[in-house]
Amino acid sequence: MIPIVFVHGIRLSGTMWGPVAALVDGPSTAPDLPGHGSRGGEPFTLDGAVEAVASAVDGPAVLVGHSLGGFVAIAAAARYPERVAALVVGGCTVRPRGAFLAGYRFAAGLAGRHPELADRLSVRGFQRALPPPVAAAMVAGGVRCAVMPSVVTALSDLDPPACLRAYPGPVHLFNGARDPFRAEERRFLAASPGAHLTIVPARGHIGVMAETETLAALVTEARRQTQKASPT
Repeated sequence: MIPIVFVHGIRLSGTMWGPVAALVDGPSTAPDLPGHGSRGGEPFTLDGAVEAVASAVDGPAVLVGHSLGGFVAIAAAARYPERVAALVVGGCTVRPRGAFLAGYRFAAGLAGRHPELADRLSVRGFQRALPPPVAAAMVAGGVRCAVMPSVVTALSDLDPPACLRAYPGPVHLFNGARDPFRAEERRFLAASPGAHLTIVPARGHIGVMAETETLAALVTEARRQTQKASPT
């Protein structure tokens, strides 16, 4: 069975995917990216994040990512297309450019200057936005807002649509209907002919993680389609 590699969001860790992974049969892993979770003492770079994902792949795998995890998964698929059986990514269909990048950089700068306060506020935000088991999984591996400025700087050099054009495999996009990160989803779809888009009603950027059954179904279907298309 094709394995699943779950890639976490900014300041979090692989534990965030626990409630979804529990609903998906078969082998899966959720590595921590540099500067996050168990690797909190390491500097974050996009190259390092891509290599962290690649090192977790034992043969072709379905990469699943949200937010930062989605950007990293897209970059990994472009660099190592032979290791990626399919992409399932959400909360990342906007290019880190212009006003979006400026606003994100400002928020990350505040978090980086006051990381302990930002960590506490993040935990409270997850607790308000998500069911208790999902919120607990989001923060179980630690919250590390100090890494946010370096993440934003690293992403500013990324061109996700160009990465999608370089990846020939199947792409499945998902976004909460209220997620501002979906602003350029049509551009991302155009970059990957045949890509599919799922909109989760009434959910925002973080709230989409509450839809564990929906996300698990997307991952399961992506793997089923990939296995069906495989010559083995």
